[in-house]
Amino acid sequence: MRETEVGSNRPSGGVVELPPSSGRFRAGANRAPCCKDGFVNKALCVLAVVAALSACSKKTEEAPVADAGTSAPPATQGPAQNAPAAEPTEADRERAEKQAALDYATMEDSYLNDPKGQWAQSATASSVFGETGSSGPSDVNQAQNMAGKPDGREWTNDHQDMGFDTFEATFGKPVHATEVRVVFRKGNEAVSKVELKGVDGAYTTVWSGLNEDPEDRRGSRQWFVRKFAATSNPVQSVKVTIANTVERGYKAVDAVQLVGE
Repeated sequence: MRETEVGSNRPSGGVVELPPSSGRFRAGANRAPCCKDGFVNKALCVLAVVAALSACSKKTEEAPVADAGTSAPPATQGPAQNAPAAEPTEADRERAEKQAALDYATMEDSYLNDPKGQWAQSATASSVFGETGSSGPSDVNQAQNMAGKPDGREWTNDHQDMGFDTFEATFGKPVHATEVRVVFRKGNEAVSKVELKGVDGAYTTVWSGLNEDPEDRRGSRQWFVRKFAATSNPVQSVKVTIANTVERGYKAVDAVQLVGE
């Protein structure tokens, strides 16, 4: 079989025969195998690139997460806590006691000299210390001792821890009351009710319940104070009820004050 050389230098009028060992490309059947091998090589290269990229991606996804304990930035420390306060010295405690006494004196002076306040003219009570005894009550415990300003003369009840006791203070000038103040030496925690008696003789409760006022240790007297809206009816008397079981022991009252205009 003859093979025709492909090219532009062949003679225009004839055919050139090439020997079988010639390295030139031949037209016809010998071209196809060569093209087929090139296509396969290209395909293999593409597959190799794809596989390499896939492996890189997989390695990136499977890369272990860095240990948070070693890679995380150090935690920012919060502000330093305040140092505990120093224990008060003896001088500090003495000064605090004097300041408390001064505050108490200022409070008490405002009550004693209140231009709208008046002190009881007379008083009665449901019991008097010693009345159940053989010798009867002593004058130093009578209810009338509650009349006037605080002076150390007191009414003392006859029950330490049984039932209720009441005392009633009457004033010289009826007023539209706004406040009641009672001076105790002991027993103020037992107060359970405060009533006002109008000039018409009717009683009105202005406070009742459990007295939760803290004990005032700044002075020698305890001031029980209750404020309320001004009464429409002028008030003549104040009646106070004491629950003896709330604070056990005898109760001692020095004075009763009514505030109003």
